[in-house]
Amino acid sequence: MKKLTAIFCAFAITAGLMAGCGTNTDDNTNNNTSADKSQVQAVDLDIAALKGPTAMGLVQFMDNAEQGKLTDNNYNFTIVAAADEITAQINSEDGFDIAAVPANLASVLYNNTQGNIDVIAINTLGVLYIVENGENISSVEDMKGKTIYASGKGLTPEYTLNYILSENGIDPVTDVTIEWKSEHSECLSALMANENAIALLPQPFVTTAQTKSDKIRVALDLNEEWDKLQADKENPSSLITGVVVAKKSVIDENPEAISAFLDHYKQSVDFTNENIEEAAKLVGKFDIVPEEVAVKAIPECNITFIEGDEMKEKLSGYLEVLNEQNPKTIGGKMPADDFYYSR
Repeated sequence: MKKLTAIFCAFAITAGLMAGCGTNTDDNTNNNTSADKSQVQAVDLDIAALKGPTAMGLVQFMDNAEQGKLTDNNYNFTIVAAADEITAQINSEDGFDIAAVPANLASVLYNNTQGNIDVIAINTLGVLYIVENGENISSVEDMKGKTIYASGKGLTPEYTLNYILSENGIDPVTDVTIEWKSEHSECLSALMANENAIALLPQPFVTTAQTKSDKIRVALDLNEEWDKLQADKENPSSLITGVVVAKKSVIDENPEAISAFLDHYKQSVDFTNENIEEAAKLVGKFDIVPEEVAVKAIPECNITFIEGDEMKEKLSGYLEVLNEQNPKTIGGKMPADDFYYSR
């Protein structure tokens, strides 16, 4: 885990100077009012993201904060390798205020905290792929009887894989063997070490794998497989990998700071998608993935920024699919409307 901290304060500027003892009451009142308006109260925001697409979308934001270009609030960033590092912190009073997490985990956190977590944006659509060290997989059915290395048990990767296997007539428990690893990097190591191995990997780890061996190929895009299954539905849902959540108490106490965060984040996401080479340099700088990997991976990462009504529509549809599969995947029940923050 690498903590990147940038703390910048905005100071109050006195609106006027008193010329002398003869200043009248009206002048004093005007000066005080002007001074109050000019005062800006900076808010400390502790922000966490997982290594991968969610952190990649933040790189311009992080860089601007580090360079002192942002003075509205104090933005403190932490990049972690596993989601459970975020879960423990955001559940504590002194932990993270904002975090980029797997989509289903956001609902679990909401239900487990009695509604004290809100989702404020979708930041990543489908980025999951079946990758193999061989030439054996060309359809979902081809995975039957195989061993699949995967990371993200209890999170979006597991439930996405289970849904796609089940809907294609494959029992995830009896028809395949899924070896769960604690981190994506462990799946990558297993993939590299075993000929004909199969792994469930997100970007940019897919690109990382392909830079290490020309024998590794993308067999299936799970985003496409999800869309195939949803094509005939009355209200088709999208595969959503990651979202941004915030503590409700932080939102209620600092709505302007949350709005500023969202503005900076959207700008950063746009920068990442529109300036791939520059963004890749920052991705390398912040040790998310190497620059040469980021250049190839960013176009495949589906990094996005969706908020408000569109966020609610897309995310609720995705969570409903998981809920129908197993309510435990989203914390036992669908979150209420107050889960979806809109500024």
